[in-house]
Amino acid sequence: MTEEEPIDEISLIEARLEQLAETAERCRKFILASKAAIAIGAMVPLAMMLGLFGSNEIAAMGSIAAVLGGIVSLGSNVSTLRQTMAAMSAAERLRSELIDRIDLRVVGEGTVR
Repeated sequence: MTEEEPIDEISLIEARLEQLAETAERCRKFILASKAAIAIGAMVPLAMMLGLFGSNEIAAMGSIAAVLGGIVSLGSNVSTLRQTMAAMSAAERLRSELIDRIDLRVVGEGTVR
């Protein structure tokens, strides 16, 4: 194996890590939005019971849909985030192993002439 092969493979792994990081960030945003949908969906019936606005069947159905949709989205994105983080860990381990295989030379302080 030449020294260029691991370097090329490391570059590919780093590109993959960037993609995985973007996926993880997108999942985090969806998780936050899902939690917000669940919270808002839960507050609407509470607000109707407290009389902050009148009873409305459409609002009740919307709140149920928001809660259920939020739960489904939350579960899906948490699962995807876990898988993405596992893939990132595996890619980082592989990158580390490839870096260790390269014959790196230490550049020390040389004498100045």
